[in-house]
Amino acid sequence: MGGMVGPELLLLLLGALVVTSVARRLNFSAPLVLVAVGLVVSFIPGVPEFEIDPHLILLVVLPPLLYSAALDSSYLNIRANLRPIGLLAIGLVLFTTLVVGLTAKLVFPGLPFAAALVLGAVVAPPDAVAAVAIGRKLGLQRRAMTLLVGESLINDATALTAFKVAVAAAAGAAMHPVEGVGLFLLVTAGGIAVGLVVGVVVRFLRKRLCEGVLESALGLLVPFGTYLLAEEAAHVSGVLAVVVAGLYIGHHSPRGTYSTRLQDAAVWRALDVLLESFVFALIGLQLSSIVSDADLNAGLLLGAGAVLLATVLARFVWMYPATYIPRYLSKRLRERERPPHLGQVTVISWAGMRGVVTLAAAAAIPPDVPGRDIIVFCAFVVTVATLLLQGTTLPWLIGKIGFEGDDARQDALAEAQVQHRAARAAVDRLDQEVDDVPDHVRDQLRSLAEHRGNAAWERLGRQDQESPAAAYRRLRRVMLKAERDEFISARDKGEIDDEVLFRVLRELDLEEAALSRD
Repeated sequence: MGGMVGPELLLLLLGALVVTSVARRLNFSAPLVLVAVGLVVSFIPGVPEFEIDPHLILLVVLPPLLYSAALDSSYLNIRANLRPIGLLAIGLVLFTTLVVGLTAKLVFPGLPFAAALVLGAVVAPPDAVAAVAIGRKLGLQRRAMTLLVGESLINDATALTAFKVAVAAAAGAAMHPVEGVGLFLLVTAGGIAVGLVVGVVVRFLRKRLCEGVLESALGLLVPFGTYLLAEEAAHVSGVLAVVVAGLYIGHHSPRGTYSTRLQDAAVWRALDVLLESFVFALIGLQLSSIVSDADLNAGLLLGAGAVLLATVLARFVWMYPATYIPRYLSKRLRERERPPHLGQVTVISWAGMRGVVTLAAAAAIPPDVPGRDIIVFCAFVVTVATLLLQGTTLPWLIGKIGFEGDDARQDALAEAQVQHRAARAAVDRLDQEVDDVPDHVRDQLRSLAEHRGNAAWERLGRQDQESPAAAYRRLRRVMLKAERDEFISARDKGEIDDEVLFRVLRELDLEEAALSRD
């Protein structure tokens, strides 16, 4: 990262984690707090300049974040909503590129139209990290969450392709529109193909490693290797390749080993927190250098404000017609899809915060592109303003609309039904396997299966009373703590070795993890 050496980078990471911890403790949105703190810190004397290195962001930061999000995403939900996701991730990105480009040309007459389109492509892709975090906390309906996540997984590929075409045109290497469409189709299809190949190969290898730590270690290499393979070797969309590989591997992970799932969940959660904290803090820290590089004047500030307004309004102008016109024209769509909630469409329209990809793309603009400083400044204004303005008001909007979604109730009912069948299957398998097993062992296992089957139904009961299953989990955790304390005390007295303690603690930790529910 330009101008950033080891100690400064470590301090930035540590400071970002501290701010994230405080924000979570106060129940604030960590991404927004990080941006705000970064803006203030950037003007403190003695604080070094943290310039965004686009190659580092696109190679080191973006692939693992996209891969982790894809692992946790539902391939089935994304496939079921592929049409609206495509309208957002492809249609809206290209529409925003054009609208912002036309606006930039109007407010900055000296800016060539190709360079204005570069600005449009730079600010086109929203970053859904903050929106998804807020939506999950406030119970936004699953379909809206699926659309936001699916859009954020795919739109970077569209925007970066449009960015390459626009930069080539702005630098004098004009490209025919047909060539641009052909390039987009090529890099898209190639990215999907590379991602599928990597997913199949990685799944084949992981099935034969049969050790959670090794499988997780291999998984850490996947996003970086996939991105490099697609971008450097195949010259296709590395972003899309990473997303497809993550969706494929995540879809098949339930058939893997329990140790791998536990290991992967811990590894990727920790990495997500570190990288997300880093990038949002980095966004805020750009303010000082951006202001010092820009030739600030009333025209530039008003023009940046117009670009910001065009960016926000373009999403609204696209969302309502794209949501309702296809349903009006197609009887098949009306029969196949539930009517969209007007409030849900409004929330998705307002959840268009920009992120680090916008700033990385702006930093990657070659020096020979006319109006580069204007583009970089406008990109920064759009990123910070959308994060702080839309991010801080999105919870209010969701609360004001007052969704009455029944996702949680439907999930609980479906879980109870399947858990009942699973318990019966477990008991049937137990009866098949029991041979010379003592009766008390068989009865204990049967009781455990029946307890798990009943627990899901109990959670459907009254929410203001503790269910028997919840009481069991609470009391068992108390018992586990007592066991853990006794073993630690025995270690401190020299009665057992640390190796014995760690082995027992792992068993107790796994049991406690099994008792935990989000």
